[in-house]
Amino acid sequence: MDAKSAARARLEAVQPDLVELSHRIHAHPEVGWQEEKASAWVADALAEAGLSVQRAVCDLPTALIARAGSGPLHIAFCAEYDCLPGIGHACGHNIIAAIGVGAAIAAAAVADEVGLTVTLLGTPAEEVGDAAGKVVMLERGAFDGVHAAMMVHPGPIDVAMPPMIAASAFDVSYTGKEAHASAFPELGINAADALVVAQTAIGLLRQHIRHTDRIHGIVTNGGAAPNVIPAHTSARYIVRSTKAQHLQSLLKRVHSCFEAGALATGCTIEIAGGVKGYAEMAHDRELAAAYQRNAEALGRQFRAPADERLSAVSAAGSTDMGNVSQVLPAIHPIIGINSLPAVNHQPEFAAHCATAEADRAIFDGALAMAWTAIDAATQPALRERLLSAKR
Repeated sequence: MDAKSAARARLEAVQPDLVELSHRIHAHPEVGWQEEKASAWVADALAEAGLSVQRAVCDLPTALIARAGSGPLHIAFCAEYDCLPGIGHACGHNIIAAIGVGAAIAAAAVADEVGLTVTLLGTPAEEVGDAAGKVVMLERGAFDGVHAAMMVHPGPIDVAMPPMIAASAFDVSYTGKEAHASAFPELGINAADALVVAQTAIGLLRQHIRHTDRIHGIVTNGGAAPNVIPAHTSARYIVRSTKAQHLQSLLKRVHSCFEAGALATGCTIEIAGGVKGYAEMAHDRELAAAYQRNAEALGRQFRAPADERLSAVSAAGSTDMGNVSQVLPAIHPIIGINSLPAVNHQPEFAAHCATAEADRAIFDGALAMAWTAIDAATQPALRERLLSAKR
């Protein structure tokens, strides 16, 4: 039996367990840095499959590293498992976790035969937007010695190299002064007005930025009572641009809009976070092409969508995998779960992430990624390029 057939046979043996893992994580959503159940279940599945597992790595309670094989080419698969607040697994991280586990188990079965070291990195808190799991783990050495990193993300359709742009998430808080809103309004300093001024300025700024830039956020505290001048308000915003260098200049302009709110109202302002954002994704084209060939061999179809409602191809999200891709070869393809008209970050998409189509995506994504790792180890030119790539 050749290596790819052996990897497939191993994956088929654990396929029911992977589906059960995905459904279990889906039924017990946990937000970033709180994925205690999900990370434990992922670690348990890998340990039961014979991989060596380290839990709570990099001083992160819900991060993990599992390893098998001792070959010269070191490939890492990344597993995410955090959910979105309020709408659960509407980005399908339960599927990502199961795909990562499956790919690691399948590749581990032939690792020594083909010359691989296989690592599964459990990377928490991808949705937090600042100082997220991969960013911290990259800083703390979890990717040291890795020659290439891979993960597969669910979406409406299959896309080999989806656009993933740079992003920065930060918190803004204003402090003013309370007063009776009717009897003594002149004695108050209105922190809610500061947010209104800032959001108005951001709205006007939008006509002067690149069409690919994005600015969006929520008010996290708008005041306590309508008859009290709000002394404390806050918001959380994300700013995105196609390149990290563009992002930095845009971020300064957005910060100025928030500072304008403080200046106009007399409030004080604090801006926190946003210093460890997400870089744009630099897909390794050769690895992405290999993944696409392997996925197509399993019956997946890669095509531009006819449905104009689909934004996953024409627009872009962001991921901390982008930071990894700036340091070593990496891919982040999208695997379709036939969810249209539902798209990522909608409750309807969350419902699609525990269906037969999602379960099929677990098998296909895991096997295509494991086969891509085998290709990297057995195709001489690709193997030598990855082994010689400088970090």
